[in-house]
Amino acid sequence: MQRGNLYSFTFNGNEHVIIREFSNDDSIEELTQLLNKSYKFLADMGLNYVAATQDSSITSKRVESAHKCLIGIHNNRIISTIALYGPKPSNESSWYNKEFVAKFGQFAVLSEFQKYGVGSKMIEIVEAEAREMENVKELALDTAETANHLIDFYSKRGYKYIETIRWEMVNYNSVILSKVL
Repeated sequence: MQRGNLYSFTFNGNEHVIIREFSNDDSIEELTQLLNKSYKFLADMGLNYVAATQDSSITSKRVESAHKCLIGIHNNRIISTIALYGPKPSNESSWYNKEFVAKFGQFAVLSEFQKYGVGSKMIEIVEAEAREMENVKELALDTAETANHLIDFYSKRGYKYIETIRWEMVNYNSVILSKVL
């Protein structure tokens, strides 16, 4: 259910998550800890996602550069996040250079809240937000080409393979996946 810029999501019978935009009143440190903790599994797989080890200054820069950064709140605690970015030139990805392509990233759900649909709800909200952006027709993301569980997750939601790239700051090839909005 949506109320203004607030979304309420019920899971596991009677548990509630409020999804809203990150604000200056929220803790950048708590958001950073969420990202670090959520991406630890991928780091343990040998994939050096930036979010696995980023500090609060990087989180802050990523939040500031986002069109919107959403967080999920459960019992006064940030349990999920996702950032929507408008079209922006990229040296690595020809797809990201398209003026009609927005992207999302910094997507995380604490492990104990996974498998309840929280992440799917956050993607659904970001897709709706992207549809409202001027000239945006596609929503894209990138992830490690060996993160098959993530590629499957996105593929089930209609995201299709576009290209493989190599970001300078990571130790893996990334696949760009995109969905027509």
